Amino acid sequence: MSRVRAIHTSDWKDGFLFVGNQLVLDLLNTCPVQNGEPMELLPDFSALLRWFQAAELLSPRDLANLQERRGKSARVQRRTVEAVRELRERLRKEILTWEHGGSVHHSTVAELNRLMADHPMLTRLKASGSLSSTELWFEARQPGDLFAPLAHNAAALFASVDRNRVRKCGQCVLHFVDISKKGTRRWCSMQLCGNRLKVAAYAARQRSRRHE
Repeated sequence: MSRVRAIHTSDWKDGFLFVGNQLVLDLLNTCPVQNGEPMELLPDFSALLRWFQAAELLSPRDLANLQERRGKSARVQRRTVEAVRELRERLRKEILTWEHGGSVHHSTVAELNRLMADHPMLTRLKASGSLSSTELWFEARQPGDLFAPLAHNAAALFASVDRNRVRKCGQCVLHFVDISKKGTRRWCSMQLCGNRLKVAAYAARQRSRRHE
């Protein structure tokens, strides 16, 4: 489930940022910084389900199934959210190191392998007329099943994505894969940091001209 897609016109979808071009990077971006303070976008299980919906990872049936269990396993759901956030922060440290040429720690490799063994992604065949293809999917029967696409995509990132294209924005804490042809993207998006950087550069040029 190595998701790569173009940046949408709006970087926000149902209150979440999607600028990473990889699922695991969008997960990292669920804790942006606003006015110098971390802003937790996954405070509870309802928010986690909304994020999975916004990422187009849950079918209506899966969502209904998990919502039906909401009142029956509040403790499990709370622990799942906490575990997802812990995984997010662990991966943040690993990805920052990996971006700069470091190796993924053996403990993180073992944790991802454990998660993928406990919550595997499945493969199914899709046929449309004379064309056929395969796709990865997972069935979310229990809260813990939500780890399936997260662990799989994190592993795919480390194994298959060019680390030279994975970056933290030069102006904020958001991460992204640069899928541009030139590979020169330096900010999370034009809407968030790109315009701010251009305005600052324009103001600096104006000040320089006034002092010439």
